[in-house]
Amino acid sequence: MEENISEVDIAYQILSESGKGNPLYFKKLILEVIKRQNKTVQNEAAAISEIYTMINMDSRFQHIGDGIWGLADWYPPETKRRISSKTTKSAS
Repeated sequence: MEENISEVDIAYQILSESGKGNPLYFKKLILEVIKRQNKTVQNEAAAISEIYTMINMDSRFQHIGDGIWGLADWYPPETKRRISSKTTKSAS
C-alpha cells in the first residue's frame, strides 16, 4: 500500500472496493485500514479510536447505525435524513 496515504483515505478505498451499498462494521473497516498500512501499532485500541474519529469527521462517510459505516454518496439526501433521525431516536 502507498505509504503517504492517510488512514481515512484507505478507509474510503476499502468501502469503495466493497461495492456500492455494502457498508462495514467500524472495527472490521478500521482493522483492515491498519492491516493495509503495514505499520506496527503500539496500542490497537488507541489506533481504532483515532481512525474512528477521523472517519466520523469526514463527510465522505455515512454512519448507518449500530457501528456500521458506508459512503455518503451511496445514499440519497432523503435517506441520510431518515438514517440520522432513526439513530438519534434510538440514542434517546
